[in-house]
Amino acid sequence: MLDSCKLKTACNLPFIYNKKINTAGTSNADVPLADPGMYQLDITLRRGQSLAARDRGGTSDPYVKFKIGGKEVFRSKIIHKNLNPVWEEKTCILVDHLREPLYIKVFDYDFGLQDDFMGSAFLDLTQLELNRPTDVTLTLKDPHYPDHDLGIILLSVVLTPKEGESRDVTMLMRKSWKRSSKFQTQSLRLSDLHRKSHLWRGIVSITLIEGRDLKAMDSNGLSDPYVKFRLGHQKYKSKIMPKTLNPQWREQFDFHLYEERGGIIDITAWDKDAGKRDDFIGRCQVDLSALSREQTHKLELQLEEGEGHLVLLVTLTASATVSISDLSVNSLEDQKEREEILKRYSPLRIFHNLKDVGFLQVKVIRAEGLMAADVTGKSDPFCVVELNNDRLLTHTVYKNLNPEWNKVFTFNIKDIHSVLEVTVYDEDRDRSADFLGKVAIPLLSIQNGEQKAYVLKNKQLTGPTKGVIYLEIDVIFNAVKASLRTLIPKEQKYIEEENRLSKQLLLRNFIRTKRCVMVLVNAAYYVNSCFDWDSPPRSLAAFVVMEDMLEDEEEEDDKDDKDSEKKGFINKIYAIQEVCVSVQNILDEVASFGERIKNTFNWTVPFLSWLAIVALCVFTVILYFIPLRYIVLVWGINKFTKKLRSPYAIDNNELLDFLSRVPSDVQVVQYQELKPDPSHSPYKRKKNNLG
Repeated sequence: MLDSCKLKTACNLPFIYNKKINTAGTSNADVPLADPGMYQLDITLRRGQSLAARDRGGTSDPYVKFKIGGKEVFRSKIIHKNLNPVWEEKTCILVDHLREPLYIKVFDYDFGLQDDFMGSAFLDLTQLELNRPTDVTLTLKDPHYPDHDLGIILLSVVLTPKEGESRDVTMLMRKSWKRSSKFQTQSLRLSDLHRKSHLWRGIVSITLIEGRDLKAMDSNGLSDPYVKFRLGHQKYKSKIMPKTLNPQWREQFDFHLYEERGGIIDITAWDKDAGKRDDFIGRCQVDLSALSREQTHKLELQLEEGEGHLVLLVTLTASATVSISDLSVNSLEDQKEREEILKRYSPLRIFHNLKDVGFLQVKVIRAEGLMAADVTGKSDPFCVVELNNDRLLTHTVYKNLNPEWNKVFTFNIKDIHSVLEVTVYDEDRDRSADFLGKVAIPLLSIQNGEQKAYVLKNKQLTGPTKGVIYLEIDVIFNAVKASLRTLIPKEQKYIEEENRLSKQLLLRNFIRTKRCVMVLVNAAYYVNSCFDWDSPPRSLAAFVVMEDMLEDEEEEDDKDDKDSEKKGFINKIYAIQEVCVSVQNILDEVASFGERIKNTFNWTVPFLSWLAIVALCVFTVILYFIPLRYIVLVWGINKFTKKLRSPYAIDNNELLDFLSRVPSDVQVVQYQELKPDPSHSPYKRKKNNLG
């Protein structure tokens, strides 16, 4: 691989007049410097002298940022408790032109708080002499307090022009430099060119779930807690949860991992105090080097220097591309490993770890024809693969609408009725990632070992968007374990979009509910026709059945009238909106319940329909041999002693848990595969490549 800092100097450059800068910063010439089109700027950050004290102990924890054109291209390490730090760090930066000066800013690192500004300075690149090392002394200033003495920063710099012959290497350097500016984390150093098209080594995906029994900081015995996360120089602040000691955040965010061995995530909890400095609740840390990769870890962390716990989900994903043909650990194509997995989930191991239902392997191969999200007509796509609360990410492929990831993920299946969600995003340095497309695939609908092109859908999964994604998925599971898990509550998904009032959604739920009600109305008409003897045989059969059955029906209508205090106009609007959202959700639940019953009999999910038939047959056999009163007695004893035997067990209804696995009509549409364009066939693609 060519070294970015060893490109040859141009031989046929036009005559250039230079300026020379000494340590005092005085110019030796006044002739402007011409632009050859591309420069390499080698900088050695030497040290600082007499820097400003920003901490209570009369010291600081300084680090330095370099910026060009408003983009961060380098960030130094932190020197703790030192006003005369020695860095001796080197970096290599590519400069398109010399009109933009190098902007140097010094900050004091503060754990859990915003870093303090310690001064800044400019380096005029037009004053540098070409191909000659120059020592530079820069005086730090604060624009708001120009008279304050903030110390000096010592640098050594070398400016070298680049010729146009090594075009491919130059373009590679340009892309890498732009990429480092896009992340705004560090410069393009020599080793960066050896990293595969990105600077970071992995992604840390964090889900902040909740806090438990936090320390009360307010006079009312409550707190307004929020949490700050820090990994190196990357920060995240959660939303504020008012007046609670058991906040439910349900927030998800990602950090880039730059160290191969991992790092330490600093976590601090705070109480928001209006008009005053926020109160410290407690802190904890997560050592990423102790966590295995490509796996979601649920952590319950005790807060030090305080009270309570924080509950997190942490997932580490390696960014480097994995070649599917070279896989030996995760590949199901390895016959020995496949046999071990089949043995692990064989029918003979029914009662071995009931929670381990199955094994899922997802190969995210590539995508084609994605939506252009950037003004350049390209995108920076990456892919997120989710199964319930497990969330893994691929690396980012820059400036590409046809990315190839070739990434393999494995999951342990806890519920065979789960849905695999694969979402493609565009990475954006200035804001949250842009949505490009999504597919939702029920595990029971997967055909093992088949590479398929899935048409990407919109966020609601109701219609297609631009592009297709190629996946190859394998599912191995134990059918008996899967059946038993169907009768217990579904795993709660921590991150879900909040329901918002939508006129279209409200109308759709009303129509769905109306259909379910009309089924009941038609059934009532049918029963009434039996009493009217419209069909004598049917009425006679109904009369015989009625004689053998006694039914008691009780209807209770409880209406609570609540008197509320007078509210302002805005509060009334919010109250009306909340009522409308509640009505919208109730209609959805009622309609979904009716649709799930219908879809059970319609064999929408054959596995569940067969399970219902088997359960009815077993129950019939039991009723034949065991009197009903004994069954009711056993059921009653089980219900009354359940809390005594398992105090923390979740109370559930097996029938409702079963129906919760049956998709509603809306979910059936969301999970329905769209037919891709014939041009996206993988076989046709291979044929075209051969041609």
